[in-house]
Amino acid sequence: MGCGVGIRCGRRSSGECSGAPHDLCPAHTGVFQFKGWVECHFSNGTEKVRLVQKYIYNREEYLRYDADVGRYEGFNPYGEWNARRFNSNPKWMQYIPSRVDLYCTHSYGCYTPFLVERQVLPSVSISLMPSSSQPGPGRLLCSVMDFYPAQIQVRWFQGQQELSEHVVATDVVANGDWTYQLLVLLETPPRRGLSYTCQVEHVSLEQPLRQRWEMPPDAARSKMLTGIGGFVLGSVFLALGLGFYVCKKSS
Repeated sequence: MGCGVGIRCGRRSSGECSGAPHDLCPAHTGVFQFKGWVECHFSNGTEKVRLVQKYIYNREEYLRYDADVGRYEGFNPYGEWNARRFNSNPKWMQYIPSRVDLYCTHSYGCYTPFLVERQVLPSVSISLMPSSSQPGPGRLLCSVMDFYPAQIQVRWFQGQQELSEHVVATDVVANGDWTYQLLVLLETPPRRGLSYTCQVEHVSLEQPLRQRWEMPPDAARSKMLTGIGGFVLGSVFLALGLGFYVCKKSS
């Protein structure tokens, strides 16, 4: 897990360059933007913490400190000059590791409940999407919405058999509110009389979430069967009525 903390972002006048030789100063006109960025990389909680500091001028990184490397690295003449200046200062190089507690260990305790431990259950729905390019009733779309964290597995089943082919999924998309969504399309057209299931596995679920779908009855066929049934039933009542009439007349 990584978290970033901006440590400085501001503007300076064109004549200021932190004491560096003038020919090493980045070219600029009027003002420029400086940004300091801190990254904390955690392994197995806080068992191993890696601190990375980045210094950026006008969107270009020119200086970096990586705790795994143990020294500053410059990426242009001005950055190389600063790297030599910091690396040759023993007091500063002894002070830098203490920033792990300041920026990383403390932040881990603050952000872990929201970023690591937080879980939001997904909602699942299946819809029949019309297809203009291919024949058939359409294609089944499984919509998995509003879940967190982003890692998730979605599988299609026909009855008890998993359908691993002809399945197309979008990328996991962020909703902008710390939840995600995913769409998984079954390209094989569904067949009448068979059931289809979209199965979702997510860390927030104690067991897989399964949404079942079956082809609804055909409306035209249903109307035809209803008409035939009505005709047969009417014929029965007509026959009974005629029989009753004939019997009554003969008596």
